[in-house]
Amino acid sequence: MVSKDTSMASLATQICTHISSIFTKPTHPYPQPLDLMVTELIATSSQKGRVFLYGVGREGLMLKALCMRLAHLGLSAHLVFDMTTPPISATDLLIASAGPGGFSTVDAICHVARSNGARVLLLTAQPETGSCVKHASVVCYVPAQTMADDVEDAGDVAKSRPLLPMGSVYEGALFVLFEMVVYKLGEVLGESTEAVRSRHTNLE
Repeated sequence: MVSKDTSMASLATQICTHISSIFTKPTHPYPQPLDLMVTELIATSSQKGRVFLYGVGREGLMLKALCMRLAHLGLSAHLVFDMTTPPISATDLLIASAGPGGFSTVDAICHVARSNGARVLLLTAQPETGSCVKHASVVCYVPAQTMADDVEDAGDVAKSRPLLPMGSVYEGALFVLFEMVVYKLGEVLGESTEAVRSRHTNLE
């Protein structure tokens, strides 16, 4: 529920507080998301594997942002469907997101990755019921609201109107999670700020 204070600072605080609360929720029996992602990425990097990323809609935009930062950290990172994306193989990792549990495209891409021997890290808010889970090597459970459990009280739309509708909580949580992953990963890899900045494109 949105408070009556709709000033910019208040709305920003409410949004950030809501997203922050996602990371206080238990994920058992699934691993803690931050540790899981860093562990998988370090393992892939140590065997000189590549990282592939895919998601639909706004989830996909969050994964694009992560792909950019992974490249800045010196990893070989590729977005599925980019024209220069190489073939996936056994040393590689696919990071895919299906917040509501399943999308036909995510299912298919995860299946192809697994059939080629790659590991699949699936980000989802619906680990028990989603169709994509069956293709995952590891499940990264992000316990946030998505469109799968976005229920609005039709009797009083004005009163129940959420500040973060549909999948916005999940998508916002992904952005924050990925920033934590980038920070921790840079620490483990020993990447300096200067080294990371040096890999940013200059074609702008």
